This record gives sequence, structure tokens and C-alpha cells, in this order.
Amino acid sequence: MADYQTARAGAGVRTAQIDAGLRTHMNKVYGTMSVGMVITALASWAIAGLAVTDAATMYQIGADKYLTDFGYALYASPLKWLVMFLPLAMVFAFGAMINRLSAAGAQLFFYAFATAMGVSISWIFTVFTGFSIVQVFLVTAIAFAGLSLWGYTTKKDISGWGAFLIMGVIGLLVASIVNIWLASPAIMFAVSAIGVLIFAGLTAYDTQNIKNTYLAHAHHGDQEWLAKAGIMGALNLYLDFINMFMFLLQLFGNRE
Repeated sequence: MADYQTARAGAGVRTAQIDAGLRTHMNKVYGTMSVGMVITALASWAIAGLAVTDAATMYQIGADKYLTDFGYALYASPLKWLVMFLPLAMVFAFGAMINRLSAAGAQLFFYAFATAMGVSISWIFTVFTGFSIVQVFLVTAIAFAGLSLWGYTTKKDISGWGAFLIMGVIGLLVASIVNIWLASPAIMFAVSAIGVLIFAGLTAYDTQNIKNTYLAHAHHGDQEWLAKAGIMGALNLYLDFINMFMFLLQLFGNRE
């Protein structure tokens, strides 16, 4: 009987340690993601400030907005394709390199990616009003928080969503690339509406997956692996937030 009580107490201690470790792990994931979001916002705002001016130049893009030479190179020259697809290339590179990187190296790569993403989406400041950008960002933040909280707390196993949602992302990517040349407003609306739903689902799915991954490997005690898993989780949630924000902005943002 004494042995049973001792074993039960030991199991309780381990469970408490894992729960505490999970909370710490999730805080690090959200913290890393938040830092990435701040870097993206600052990079996007700074680049837009260098690219757009209200002084008359030959590159007019609105009633009182003009592109600087830097802005023309960034948004109107062939360089725009590099800026557009660089974050996508970095995501694939990150997935291929994660096992060879240290946790510190993975975190640094994530922050470099967040900077590249900020440059890539800086064009929104030339198209949408500043107020609507802030407004949609706040709506996205509220929706993201609710979806992520549900994914973390729900007892329902939503791991089966993964394959369906990834197929949806691939479909969105193909449709978006095709629509670069078609420039169809109907396709853009459909892609944006479906994109919001897909990345809403991915927010809950990725949150539960981060939690389950930690619980499955916490007893191994490999802190370096768990740290890198947390950074990869932060990247996934970051991408969910950014994509949901961009699709909502396309649907509800007020254009200049």
C-alpha cells in the first residue's frame, strides 16, 4: 500500500511538472510569435515610408501618393517578384534546415523571415488606409486569440483536419498565383473568403498540435528539440495570423 501511494505521488509530481512545462512552452511559442509580428510590422511600416511619398515624382499611384525610386524598384520593377516569393522560399528552407540548426539559429532564422515578410507585405500601405489596416489587425487578433484558445482547451481531437486544410492552402496558393495574371475580382473575393476559413481552422489545429507535440515528447527531456519545436510552432501560428489578416484586409479593408 505504501509503495502504491509513493508511486501515485510520484506520478502526480510528474504530471504537475509536465503541466508547468507545457504552460512555459506555450508562453515561449506565443512570445516568439509576438516578437515576429512586431518585427514584421516595423519592417513593413519602415519600408513603406521609404517607398511612398507625397512629393510629386514620375511614379504616381494615387491622388496624393507617389512612389520613390526605391518604391518603384520594390513594387513595379521585376524585383517585386523576388520580394513577393522570398518569404515562401524561406519557409521551405526553414523546414529543410530545422534539424541542422540550433535552437538559437532557428530563432534567428525566424526573425529574419519575419523581416522579409514585413518587406513583402509593405505594399498594403500604398493600397489601404492606415485606419482600416489597424482595424482589420485588431479584428484578426481577437479572432486569432479565440480560435487558438479553443484549439488549446478543446477535448475534441482535430488532428484529422490537417490533411484537408493543407490541401486547401495548396489550392489557395495555386489560385492566387493564377489570379496574378487573370486579375479577376471574383476569384480574389472567393480566395479571400475561403482563405479566412482555412486559416481560422489552421489556427485551432496548429495550437492543438503544438500542445500535443509537447505532451508526447516532454518526458524525453530533450530541451533543445523542444525549443526548436516551439519555434516551428511559433512560425506556424505566425503564418496563420498573417494570412488571416491579409485575407480579411482584402475583404474589408478600405482602399485609398
